[in-house]
Amino acid sequence: MHKVLVLTDLHIRSASETIIGLDPLARLRSVLDHALHDHGDAAALVLMGDLTHSGKASEYARLADVLRDVTVPVIPMIGNHDERAAFRVAFGDAPDAGGFVQAVTDIGAHRLITLDTRNGLTGHRAHAGELCATRLAFLREALAGADGRVPLVFSHHPPMDIGLPGMDGIRILHGAADMLGLLAAHRAHLFCGHVHRTISGNAGGVPFTLFKSTCHQAPLDLRSHDSTISVDEPGAYGLLLLAAGGVVAHSQDVGPDARVFTGADALPDSEPL
Repeated sequence: MHKVLVLTDLHIRSASETIIGLDPLARLRSVLDHALHDHGDAAALVLMGDLTHSGKASEYARLADVLRDVTVPVIPMIGNHDERAAFRVAFGDAPDAGGFVQAVTDIGAHRLITLDTRNGLTGHRAHAGELCATRLAFLREALAGADGRVPLVFSHHPPMDIGLPGMDGIRILHGAADMLGLLAAHRAHLFCGHVHRTISGNAGGVPFTLFKSTCHQAPLDLRSHDSTISVDEPGAYGLLLLAAGGVVAHSQDVGPDARVFTGADALPDSEPL
């Protein structure tokens, strides 16, 4: 059974800059160390966008330095906080499909399809996602050519509402319906970031999984339209087990409170879970 590690919403900043008092680089190192210690045999490591917070060259350089000694093949993606030009300076060998950071990676009986949902707008509008005709054509071709492999699609932005008003306003706003139709027709599983929460569900016949950020998380607030509210919960990573005919998705928190107990220390009389 192959493994795939998924890290999303790294939000790397320049030295001494923090997010809600947290150091995104320090949190990334902790999450990455845990993931590689336990799952260094993974077939791939997907970085699912928002690699940096401001899209600065210095931020990408800091991230590239952390990744330099990672031996697991890295598949980078970009999100709404990223800038393609600066990203490509630091990651010159990153995949390119029609000018977008998109790729197809076949691992055994599974096909990983990583998408670029960054739009070309500025200001607050830049935080919503988009899949233009060119990117939808890439997705359509990648799905059609899977040749019996199980399709796993990775998109920084989710194409559906997830119940948090602030984040629902900046999901994929253009191309979402076409995307979901393609995924449903090919029985693909969708993985997303952007929201900074672990969420799962089904949208139009498409099973989906969202993963937490490696740094800061979003609270379960079903009323606020503020997409910036954050909470200091542990950073996390996703682990995909590429099972025969499908996939199993796990989410692993990494923090000082994530202690592991066994036997009599875990439950009275060592009862099984």
